[in-house]
Amino acid sequence: MKTITTLQFCETEEKRSRFLAFLVPYADYESELERLRAEHPKANHHVSTFRHFDKDKRLHEGAKDDGEPSGSAGMPALKVLQGEDMVNVAVIIVRYFGGIKLGTGGMARAYAGAAKAVIETADLADFQHQATTTLKASFDRTSDLERLLQGVNITDRRYTEDGIEIDISDDEETVATKTEEWERLNY
Repeated sequence: MKTITTLQFCETEEKRSRFLAFLVPYADYESELERLRAEHPKANHHVSTFRHFDKDKRLHEGAKDDGEPSGSAGMPALKVLQGEDMVNVAVIIVRYFGGIKLGTGGMARAYAGAAKAVIETADLADFQHQATTTLKASFDRTSDLERLLQGVNITDRRYTEDGIEIDISDDEETVATKTEEWERLNY
């Protein structure tokens, strides 16, 4: 599975209609859609599609045609996300009508083409489920824990009466490995 970390943009044209395609991390989907509606109020359509995992690792997918004939815009873009095995992303396609009707098949090809084009411009990353945990150490073991966690995403450090608590957030495998290593060193 693949994902992205930053917004990507690509513009395509089909029979004088302009398609502005935005590939966004799913966490930014709603705010980006709102921003694009405000930034492009004269656009005819703001078609969107998404694929993301919820906190229970269930995959959710959706597509909105935003006034285009049902199934002719959002679903073809969603099929591209599925085919590219993209997750935790959304595609928003802003369409400016160029005066020539595309027909249902033409629209499906144009929206799928815009989604494909923006994905091709993106710097894709391998998707991994994320995990968080807190590891604790006494004052005399603080430097051992810090050494163990080099290269791991540390989100917080708290000093307590007994020592230190360090919150880490990284891919599940890294978090599990570091937790097991620390437990092994403490027994």
